[in-house]
Amino acid sequence: MTLFWVGFLVLVVILLALDLGVFHRNPHEVTIKEATGWTIVWITMGLAFSGFVYLMFENGWGGAMVQGDDGRMIPNAGGEAAAKYVTAYLLEKSLSVDNIFVIALVFKQFKVAPMHRHRVLFWGVLGAIIMRGIMLIGGVMLLRKFDWLFYVFGAYLIYTGLKLFAPEKEDDDDEEGPSDGFIGKLRKFLNVAPDSVDHQGKLLVKVDGKTMISVLGLCLVVVEWMDIVFALDSIPAVLAVAPEPFIVFTSNIFAILGLRSLFFVLEKAIHKFAELKYALAIILTFIGVKLVGHGYFKLPNWVSLTVIVVCLAVAIGISLLRQKARASEA
Repeated sequence: MTLFWVGFLVLVVILLALDLGVFHRNPHEVTIKEATGWTIVWITMGLAFSGFVYLMFENGWGGAMVQGDDGRMIPNAGGEAAAKYVTAYLLEKSLSVDNIFVIALVFKQFKVAPMHRHRVLFWGVLGAIIMRGIMLIGGVMLLRKFDWLFYVFGAYLIYTGLKLFAPEKEDDDDEEGPSDGFIGKLRKFLNVAPDSVDHQGKLLVKVDGKTMISVLGLCLVVVEWMDIVFALDSIPAVLAVAPEPFIVFTSNIFAILGLRSLFFVLEKAIHKFAELKYALAIILTFIGVKLVGHGYFKLPNWVSLTVIVVCLAVAIGISLLRQKARASEA
């Protein structure tokens, strides 16, 4: 099994190296056409990896087995493993929509030029991969050792889901992003260069012979912090549908790898899909109920996958219809 973990990490490093070192070597403003193309590429790779997951768990490569609802390890369950992978992937992808919205607010707050946003997102994704890996593996180990954590995670997801049903305040945009007080404390704690210093797309700059964090670097720190905050919602949800370490890690990482291109696709259109908020609320509440009731009832994995796909499809469809109706009224 260790060989497959190492192989996957090598694949991730190669993909990231090609992304920044070859395809996005020169800083530039990412167009919608370019972002859409890359989004299709990342989603295709993410879903195609389910084929490898199927073969790996069907043939027991590296001793791979699926964990059943009763905790027993089931061999030769490639179909179940692939279904869990796709469910976890789609779940993490859908939950990243809120993350994208907040990142857009952070870029606006720091006045990050469009040509430098991909670099910030690249390093942000790299940091997220490391942090998510630690949190995911740690979460799997804790759930296996302390069964009562299922109820804690479930209750938290239900609370988060129900909270999303609450009507938004007029100043929600300001509240969702990091506050000026938080950023001010970071500036004091970190050695941040004055805003007037031209960072030229660099995260570290020289000021009077001293190395300091640029405003762009500070923006990256805030993005990383916001990702950790959002991981508190997404990680328990993903662990609820796929407790197998390899499945949950690979699905999560592939979803994160496509976050940058998806950001540039949705950045200007995020407000057109307002109903996605309610789809995420239903999904989180459903998974929370599933976690809390795991000792009393068992739901097939295809049920979770169906709920996620249907909720997202209905929310996107309603959003597009309402957008079309508003356009016809104008």
